Amino acid sequence: MKKLYKIRLTIALVIFVLSLLGLLGLFYPVKVFDLQFAPLLQRVFVDFSIVAAVILTGIILLTFLLGRFYCSTICPFGILQEIVSLVLRKKNSSQKNFPVKYFIAAIVFGLLLGGSAAALRYIEPYTLFGSAVTLSIVGIVAVLTVLAIVFFKNRFFCTNICPVGALLGLISKVSLNKIYMAQDCVSCGMCEKNCPAGCINSKEKTVDNETCVKCLKCLEVCPKNAIKFGRKPANDVKFSLKRRQLIISTAAIALFGGMIKAGIVLKDKIVEKLKDMILPPGAVSKEKFANACFNCNLCVANCPNKIIVKSDENFPTVHLDYSKGFCKYDCAKCGEVCPTGAIKRLKLEEKQKTRIAMAMINQDKCSQCGLCVEACPCHAIIKETGKPPVLDTSKCIGCGACKAACHFSAIEVFTIKEQRTI
Repeated sequence: MKKLYKIRLTIALVIFVLSLLGLLGLFYPVKVFDLQFAPLLQRVFVDFSIVAAVILTGIILLTFLLGRFYCSTICPFGILQEIVSLVLRKKNSSQKNFPVKYFIAAIVFGLLLGGSAAALRYIEPYTLFGSAVTLSIVGIVAVLTVLAIVFFKNRFFCTNICPVGALLGLISKVSLNKIYMAQDCVSCGMCEKNCPAGCINSKEKTVDNETCVKCLKCLEVCPKNAIKFGRKPANDVKFSLKRRQLIISTAAIALFGGMIKAGIVLKDKIVEKLKDMILPPGAVSKEKFANACFNCNLCVANCPNKIIVKSDENFPTVHLDYSKGFCKYDCAKCGEVCPTGAIKRLKLEEKQKTRIAMAMINQDKCSQCGLCVEACPCHAIIKETGKPPVLDTSKCIGCGACKAACHFSAIEVFTIKEQRTI
């Protein structure tokens, strides 16, 4: 069993490196972010994706069988905390299981089910990791705060704050295979001191498998091989719902229901503030995108022309900025990398026929040079000899190539209400 820790850690480090490379826009053929719990959940809500539903079900079943391996092996933010903890050589003391995490999860997932990802952007681990790596201020502040917590309380964020961890913890609590102490345990305390989740009480020989992130460090450090991972003996105390737990569960469920209604209201409020936001191809509409995008910035990092930019004081989500260039006609990268379904995964042929905006030529500024005609990939601009260029609006997809080619600022690209196939 001692080898399991090293095997798990190796897999986690590989996933972490792949995550970094993807968020830096260097390498992303292995789409590790398609395995992230919250984005999968969002894809099921947004696109009713069967593939996402299958993967999500797989993660839930894995948790039911083996416990919270997701938190120590698949979640890049969880792996980052483990790396920092290993570098700092942090020892641990036991931690309490605070019920506040259930209410955080109820708020976040309730709003998400109601149609708004607004709350999730500030606390969901994948989103925080992505926004921090891509140097978003919100992400950097959040990650530095969590890493400061690691210095004092190690994986406290994972065990008592993270909404994904709270949900997976409830499943892990009744998982078929658990970490437990065998009868030959001598209560030396090595497992407790090295447990990053603080879920082991060596004196009482108990393990809280709800908060245990299955890092398997305890298996490696136990000098007597008395820490086991598997089916607990039949004489162990089985799960039972106490009165306090029942009250907390009822309150969290009630809050969850209220947040669903709040999410429906909030998504409309968010849309009211949007004006001139131009969306990536496949985003469909401002209403859908503003409430579905996680702001993980994966599309920002992987856009070859770097025209997808981060959220700012005017726009709550990532958006297109044509002052930086234009949307490449032969590229559908943003849809390929988006793990949440906020940007649909359009085939290149579909993307090339999707209108994302509309261009307009200001004849007063036009020099009649014809550069826009050559630049337009859709042949939507026509110019007769001696006459100014004319835009055929039925062919324009709003890619901005004409605007980028114009040296006289005679072309503007405007937002549209909803993206459509032409």
